[in-house]
Amino acid sequence: MAAGRRIRSGEAAGRLPNPRLTGLGSGLFCVAAMFVLGYLDQLFLGASLTLYGMLFLLVCVLTAVWVRAGDVLTAPVVVPIAFAVGLLPVADGSGGLAGSLMALFTGLATQAGWLYGGTLAAGLIVLVRRVRWVRQRRRRG
Repeated sequence: MAAGRRIRSGEAAGRLPNPRLTGLGSGLFCVAAMFVLGYLDQLFLGASLTLYGMLFLLVCVLTAVWVRAGDVLTAPVVVPIAFAVGLLPVADGSGGLAGSLMALFTGLATQAGWLYGGTLAAGLIVLVRRVRWVRQRRRRG
């Protein structure tokens, strides 16, 4: 048992995971998750950009919730990067590097609503968490 904690039967089974990622860890999680989800979207659904956008919103929320309180301001920075990285397998680029880059830029332009929405969601969650964290620190000290 870690640190003398006792877990009652059934207590841990019903809880959701609550990891605390560092700033770098949250960035890696977000980028890796979006790349894998983009690849799976391309593989199974033929690059559904609407589904990709909805999955991006989910990953944004998870990233903003799971990052440590001290590193919470990194979440709105890494989610747009992850969106672009995950868009690489989804963007239908043919014709080498130039075609792939054109498809990526077109995808970024046409899916900007999802990008802004996910970044805004992460930003709002982070803002609320940061205000709560600062208030808790002021009460203690």
